[in-house]
Amino acid sequence: MTRVLYPGSFDPIHNGHVEIVETASRLFDEVIVAAMRNPQKGEPLFTLDERRAMLEETVAHLENVRVTMFSSLVVDLAKEVGADFIVKGLRAVSDFESELQMAQMNHKISGVDTLFIPSASAHSFLASRLIREITRFGGDVSAMVPMAVAKRLQEKYGR
Repeated sequence: MTRVLYPGSFDPIHNGHVEIVETASRLFDEVIVAAMRNPQKGEPLFTLDERRAMLEETVAHLENVRVTMFSSLVVDLAKEVGADFIVKGLRAVSDFESELQMAQMNHKISGVDTLFIPSASAHSFLASRLIREITRFGGDVSAMVPMAVAKRLQEKYGR
């Protein structure tokens, strides 16, 4: 059985993330999606509990996917849950540059390997930061996010 860990801030989860989860769920026996608070990304829009709820609703159709939260090093969580690999999605070359450095660091400190899954071009432009910005200014992102997220974004911004 191969278990993988897909970590991220998921603030909020968007269709590009969903694509990576669905791909990983076809390739591996078990996928653990783990949301974290990333202090490098500033103040989050959604709490960890809100993100957990959105993630759980979004991946409910995938029997081999479960959701968790964490506030430690990714490699520590990978060891804790018995993950064979860390999975990361790639949208563009710029993602590869930063993710490769992180993958190499994670391997150096833990021996855990990272596998990259490229996103389809239909989702390659999606970024949680952009979803938050568009919504903040009244734009419609409902085609870019799961229904559970679109609903919560509307509630968050009173629309």
